[in-house]
Amino acid sequence: MTVERSGNSKVDSRFGPLPSYPTGQRIDATVNPDKLVKTHCCFCGQQCGIQLKVNGNEVVGFEPWEEFPFNRGMLCPKGIRRYLQGSHPDRLTQALYQDPSHPEGFRPMNYHEAIGKVASEIHRIQEKHGPNAFAVLGGASMTTEKCYLLGKFARVCLKTRFIDYNGRLCMVAAAGGNKKAFGIDRAANPTSDIPLAEVVWVGGANIAECAPVTTSYIWQARENGAKIIHVDPRITPLARTCDLILPIKPGRDAAFYAGVLHLMIENDWLDHSFIENHTVGFEAVAQSVKEWTPEKTARVTGIKESLIRQAAELWGQAKTSFLIHARGMEQHGHGVLNVLSAINIVLASGRLGRPGCGYATLTGQGNGQGGREHGQKADQVPGILKTPSTETSSPPSGASPKRKCPTLASIVTKFSARWKKAKSRVCSPGLLTPWSPCPTTSSSRGCCKSWTSLSALIFS
Repeated sequence: MTVERSGNSKVDSRFGPLPSYPTGQRIDATVNPDKLVKTHCCFCGQQCGIQLKVNGNEVVGFEPWEEFPFNRGMLCPKGIRRYLQGSHPDRLTQALYQDPSHPEGFRPMNYHEAIGKVASEIHRIQEKHGPNAFAVLGGASMTTEKCYLLGKFARVCLKTRFIDYNGRLCMVAAAGGNKKAFGIDRAANPTSDIPLAEVVWVGGANIAECAPVTTSYIWQARENGAKIIHVDPRITPLARTCDLILPIKPGRDAAFYAGVLHLMIENDWLDHSFIENHTVGFEAVAQSVKEWTPEKTARVTGIKESLIRQAAELWGQAKTSFLIHARGMEQHGHGVLNVLSAINIVLASGRLGRPGCGYATLTGQGNGQGGREHGQKADQVPGILKTPSTETSSPPSGASPKRKCPTLASIVTKFSARWKKAKSRVCSPGLLTPWSPCPTTSSSRGCCKSWTSLSALIFS
């Protein structure tokens, strides 16, 4: 399929660089739709609400959905142009079969024929090489139902043990840390708590470019007087507006948060009541961070000692604070350790379950949680249950040995211990409903108002 890309082409005029419009004029202002359909923008994990203009079977424009609680009508540039993808001329609309004799290298094939071809090839290959000749890679932009069906297709139909989803290079380290610390991998606090915080701490996250609408919540907090702390090797757009930038050496997050907690303990910037009533393991954590003095932390992380002290003081002395992190501190061989170290300062200061307090991991796609909880992970089946042991598996040939990482203890909530005991009751009503349908859209893809609050579970 060849599409001309000249500056005067129809593709450029409709899909190319954004044309200039008079101030206040909408791109699709002249479109009169048959109906408006409420849905979500599916570009990133924020899942902003959007109303699509529909004429017949074609999406022809959009309108802001100002009543949607998360974005309140706001959309980033990706969301504004999202509706154009469905009718883009480069979009595949039929099955294609590789055929060297065809002028374009592929020939069209009807779906009935294509499905039959795929099924026969699966049978042929498995007859020769066994069920594990196939691997399945899922995605986190599918609905929860599709996530479940893909896992079932892999394990029940193909009978292969090789299945994973793209979250392995996304939120899997955050999920592992959350499960260990909280007992469950869920959102801890609503986004609406961010503007109420006195300190907003961002670690390893380029929010302004990857989750633009979330940036508005941070700016609201700043306008309310909050201090913004940014821990990142790069100077991101958000970092340029922050009160405190901490340019950490990549991968040294666990050491940094250990140093921050060391100062919090030294200055008694702790919530002793929260620690006693809602956590376990604090004594071991306090012992493990004793060696992480400001001097050692500065040497290991590359952050000036004065900045480490300032960050610890801002977080420790604030009455309310919110910590957000993303892939920058998670995608390491010791990513779970980095996550747990960040959670340590949240739990030690009791920054959960109160207005203006919270902890959040930014998800890259709309249904990473659905993918994890409904069977797309290699090590987890639906119901948040671990798969049978695969200790007999051999590592890939030539695989590098695991790197030795700092040994740091982690604080976990008491709910985490109770949750592990209750795992046999996977279907307990009100406790294990991964995502209820959005009451406004009836969509099973995540909605900011339908997530089960982790704080509600911890304090229940």
